[in-house]
Amino acid sequence: MKIPFNKPYLAGKEAHYLYQAVYSGKLSGNGIYTKKCHKYFEDKYGFKKTLLTSSCTDALEMAAILVDIQPGDEVIMPSYTFVSTANAFVLRGASIIFADSNSYNPNIDVDKIEQLITPRTKAIVPVHYAGIAVDMDKLIKIAEKYNIYVIEDAAQAIDSYYNDRPLGGLGHLGALSFHDTKNIISGEGGMLIINDEKFFERAEIIWEKGTNRAAFSRREISKYGWVDIGSSFLPSEIMAAFLFAQLESMEQIQNLRISVWKKYYSSLRSLQDSGLLKLPFLPENATNNAHMFYLVCKNEKERNELLSFLNSRGIEAIFHYLGLHKSPYYSTKYHGEPLQYSDYYEAGLIRLPLFCELNENEVNYIISSVFEFFKA
Repeated sequence: MKIPFNKPYLAGKEAHYLYQAVYSGKLSGNGIYTKKCHKYFEDKYGFKKTLLTSSCTDALEMAAILVDIQPGDEVIMPSYTFVSTANAFVLRGASIIFADSNSYNPNIDVDKIEQLITPRTKAIVPVHYAGIAVDMDKLIKIAEKYNIYVIEDAAQAIDSYYNDRPLGGLGHLGALSFHDTKNIISGEGGMLIINDEKFFERAEIIWEKGTNRAAFSRREISKYGWVDIGSSFLPSEIMAAFLFAQLESMEQIQNLRISVWKKYYSSLRSLQDSGLLKLPFLPENATNNAHMFYLVCKNEKERNELLSFLNSRGIEAIFHYLGLHKSPYYSTKYHGEPLQYSDYYEAGLIRLPLFCELNENEVNYIISSVFEFFKA
């Protein structure tokens, strides 16, 4: 039996919508399907304004431009995250101030943020790891106290909530990912969520290569030109068409993933109760979108042995992030305190296969394999 870590799921209408996009006469961005996707998110989640991007990385880079990150500015974020979270701000000249994770889950420890703030702090970037919400009320209160922007890296957090509010919609700006490892996919792809109205007009300009072309396409102006910095952030209609088919099947996709997640959790909980490993922790004010299922071993040696055991049985389980504060690029630039829990998750965390077409026999086989390892 060979079980991959991830398998992209086709909801059914992707090829049909791709065909329509190809023969629509407009393959470049901001066409019919782009607008359909924007409307979907604004209607379903109440986001004030959304813009599809070619990746979540692009959305974060747009956010960095919008909040006017300049050389010398500081941006606080967790170390236990993907490199794009940091790169978007490093590209604008910012210094990254890494914070530790919680003891109970890999999200940023909000209680450690205030001590990291200086007069140069421009933004805080919480990452909702595994689609589980950071304590946003507490974080936003700190940001408001010091007049700091909040940019949510919600790459993994589509259709997940904090106190009944959708993730990505709580900070000044938010970013989603539609990479093919995510719940809702378009191969690559992302979205910028704009929650502060003062960014609406400039976001469109940055999105359209620094021009006011979006206003021109709505016939609000008679001609368009170069009015600001920007880049080619908007995706093609082909990607938007594929994405829209996925969005129409959101409920089906989420139900399939959540079913697998719950099976893992209920079956493996006895190992946590016995103190052999840790499972995902879900705070009371957060929901679970089943982006991933992870477990945390006691140490790196045990983690590597479990990975090797599962892989030998045809199960493609994998580890996750290496702490950015210790990375080859940033280690010489990091002068903060040791990050105990970032190191803990780097050493011990394993992600199990989770995708819509993972069947019951495969899930049971993975679960029994984990038990067999700890029994031995």
